[in-house]
Amino acid sequence: MANEEADLLTVGEVAKQLRVDDTTVRRWIKSGVLEAISLPHSGIRQAYRIRRSTLEALLAAPPSLSDEDNVGTETD
Repeated sequence: MANEEADLLTVGEVAKQLRVDDTTVRRWIKSGVLEAISLPHSGIRQAYRIRRSTLEALLAAPPSLSDEDNVGTETD
């Protein structure tokens, strides 16, 4: 079970790896761009966990033409 938990990332961890804000990751989850596990609501914000394999697949995917979907890229 500990191994399964290690394979689940928080919104903040995913945001850091993709170099985007937490809000962007949450928006991607809500719009279906990023698959996540919804945890029981225990505070102000809904808590999510993202599988490491989901993040790795997103990083391996070719870049999209849409600015909304560009992940981990910096803009001027």
